[in-house]
Amino acid sequence: MERILISDLKVFAHHGVLPGEMEKGQDFLFDVEIEVDSSAAIEGDDISETVDYTKVADSVSRIATGERYNLIETLAAKIAEYLIALPGARKATVTVKKPEAPLSVSVGWVGVSVSRERGTG
Repeated sequence: MERILISDLKVFAHHGVLPGEMEKGQDFLFDVEIEVDSSAAIEGDDISETVDYTKVADSVSRIATGERYNLIETLAAKIAEYLIALPGARKATVTVKKPEAPLSVSVGWVGVSVSRERGTG
């Protein structure tokens, strides 16, 4: 089993429960991990036999900017559900980080991680 990894994919979007977050928007960072069986891709050195991380990055950005969500949990789940439906994907974990979260204390970021496995809903 192989893992396709994307770290700190930056997307400007409008998610959050506060009106200012929805209106002004902010940067979000996405970490993606997809477990795949890439044995055929490795054997034939053929990208068409595995999940293409370029397409994954584009899809994460499209999903993140396509709709607005109050909760980053919902956003992470929508992305994870999309990823697990990709041919060859066995498990997907998506972490959404909010480095500009409106908090009264200083943090590097707040975030959530959501995982989905094929066949487990």
